[in-house]
Amino acid sequence: MTRLNTNQILAILIALLALGYLAMAFQIPTFPLPRPVDSDLFPKVLGVTLLGLAVWLFLERPTADEVLHEPSAEERALPLLLRPWSRVVITALAIAAYALLLVPLGFVLTSTALAFGLAWYYGYRRHGVNLATSLGVVLSLYLVMTRIMDVYLPTGPLPL
Repeated sequence: MTRLNTNQILAILIALLALGYLAMAFQIPTFPLPRPVDSDLFPKVLGVTLLGLAVWLFLERPTADEVLHEPSAEERALPLLLRPWSRVVITALAIAAYALLLVPLGFVLTSTALAFGLAWYYGYRRHGVNLATSLGVVLSLYLVMTRIMDVYLPTGPLPL
C-alpha cells in the first residue's frame, strides 16, 4: 500500500470531525409544528458538505510542487513566530482565545481584537486604518445581527 500524503491525512481527520458533527446534528430535536426549514437543516447540510469536501480532498492528486521539500534558507532565517507552521498554530490559538473570551468580553471587543491582532501579526502596519476597519466591520455586523435579525450576541462590559 502506498503512503498517505498530507492532504489525505487531513481529509481523514476532517471526515472524522464531520461524522462526529453529523452525529450531533441528527440529535437536534425537530420543531413540533411542520415547517419547510427546521432548526436541524443547516447543521445537517453543513456536516454533509464538510464530509463531501473531506472526500474530495482525500481523492485529490498532489501536484509535483506539493511534494514535501526541505525549508529554504530564507524560511529557516525567519524568527520562530513568523515561520509558516508557527503562523498556523498562533492563528488557531487566537481563535481558541476568541471562543473563550466571547462571552466575558462580548462580541464587539473580542471580534475587534481578533481582527486587529491577526492583521497586525500578519504584517499590516497601518494601525489606525486597521483599527478603524476592524471596529467598523465588527460594529456593522453587530448592529445588523442584533437590531435587524434579532440575534443575541454577548455584549460584555460594553453598554450596547
